[in-house]
Amino acid sequence: MKNTKIVIALLAMQFLPMLVTGQKTTGTTPILAGFRDAVVQTEYGKVKGYIHNGIYTYKGIPYAQAERFMAPTKPDSWTDIRSSMAYGPVCPMMEPTTKVSDESEFVYHHDWGFPNEDCLRLNIWSSGTDAKKRPVMVWLHGGGYSAGSSQELPSYDGENLSKKGDVVVVSVNHRLNILGFLDLSEYGEKYKSSANVGMMDLVSALQWVKENIASFGGDPNNVTIFGQSGGGGKVVTLMNTPSAKGLFHKAIAESGVVGSFQDKAITKRVAAAVLDELGLQTAQIAEIQKISYEKLAAAGTKALQKVRAQLTTEGKPMAGGGWSPTLDGSFLPYQPSSPEALAISANVPLLIGSTKNEFVPSLSALRNGSSEDVKGFLQKKYGEKTDAYIAAVRKAYPADTKPTDLMDIDDRFRQGAVRYSNLKSATNTAPVYMYLFTWQSPVVDGYYKAIHCMEIAFAFNNISRCEEMTGGGKEAYALADKVSQSWINFARAGNPNHKGLPTWQKYTSANGATMILDNQCVEKYHHDKEFLEITAPKTL
Repeated sequence: MKNTKIVIALLAMQFLPMLVTGQKTTGTTPILAGFRDAVVQTEYGKVKGYIHNGIYTYKGIPYAQAERFMAPTKPDSWTDIRSSMAYGPVCPMMEPTTKVSDESEFVYHHDWGFPNEDCLRLNIWSSGTDAKKRPVMVWLHGGGYSAGSSQELPSYDGENLSKKGDVVVVSVNHRLNILGFLDLSEYGEKYKSSANVGMMDLVSALQWVKENIASFGGDPNNVTIFGQSGGGGKVVTLMNTPSAKGLFHKAIAESGVVGSFQDKAITKRVAAAVLDELGLQTAQIAEIQKISYEKLAAAGTKALQKVRAQLTTEGKPMAGGGWSPTLDGSFLPYQPSSPEALAISANVPLLIGSTKNEFVPSLSALRNGSSEDVKGFLQKKYGEKTDAYIAAVRKAYPADTKPTDLMDIDDRFRQGAVRYSNLKSATNTAPVYMYLFTWQSPVVDGYYKAIHCMEIAFAFNNISRCEEMTGGGKEAYALADKVSQSWINFARAGNPNHKGLPTWQKYTSANGATMILDNQCVEKYHHDKEFLEITAPKTL
């Protein structure tokens, strides 16, 4: 009997990990992070990452360096093997996140990272460091041009997308807000590029990719840039950037384009207001390099408020609402809608779209609003067009039944995507494909619908990492399989079609072809034409 008890105890100890975790042990180690694992030679020295579930992973690799307000230059070389296993610093934010909404933070699950102005870093995921020449997908994060980072959302992790499509995924940190877009060009030759150094950083990252990505198993001649929200705006900006031509070959813009670049007359006013807030004279401009970021950011915020108020009085809009790319005549010589700008990327296939609900107005206004409440909300916004608006929404989305569904249809990002697609499809020699992500998340009683950022988890095949946003159900996994495959196929050959979807036709302004991404994916043609006409014009 005593021996029997001993045997039972030993068996219990053997299977204890399975009882505790509810998972079977595989007998293999999912992560390899030894000193000899995942070592790759770059132009600047060797880097060592790690291998997780068969994916070679590298984080925090410096792709450039820069002094404050100056154009980026190549990074310094190193002699030892550089450990590149953890995310690098992120660009400081104008308003550090010290307080968040509990519910929305549950849904988005942010990772704010650690801030440092020395933030020009990139991350790489690849299924091999051989000579296979895999398609490369360079992710540009959201947050407008003022916030965000390559690690901000769990959906940004590139492992699953890399594994599924045998693609190399790259994500990038760069300078934002006042660090990336303060126009000091009036104050000396050394600051001549300061208005756009945040975008120059991204060009430097693409140049690094061209020079080094083959060592990570990628093809430098098959690079797709893709991004969401502000990242979508950055994608479109790069499509209009002469110095970026040839550094990427396909583009995906999710829930974000750029309407126009900031006028230099305005950016000069903002810079003068910043110096005034800091108490600096023109002759003291060198002092701006020594001022703490916190003081600089505070001055920038006050300067923007001051200039915005002046422009409102003068009846002049501020493009982008603040820190954003500037039409400087050199790095960005053309407005995005000009023929010269459109010609720069005429041979670049474009996949573009948005989500059905984006910022979901009912979340903050009328979460459980009645039909009367919703109509009152709409009347304040659309006035005498309210009845026509309601009829247009019901025609476009006949399955919507909740009163708040009427007010939650995005009338901003969809407008921008359609306008830019009309321009590109009319001038591109390469195809344009349009999508609309309409899948409704079940989390928090379904209130978050197809909110801004919802589609990212599906594009990256990251449902398991984003259960708080997607619910993690079978429908989410099934749609993620279809969406991520489209993104992969587009990156590979410029065409998002695959057997899991109905035929996805090229977009033209005449056919309005839009792939509806939902539990049942269908292609529709001008399905929301009346809605777009009623809600236009809108600016991004």
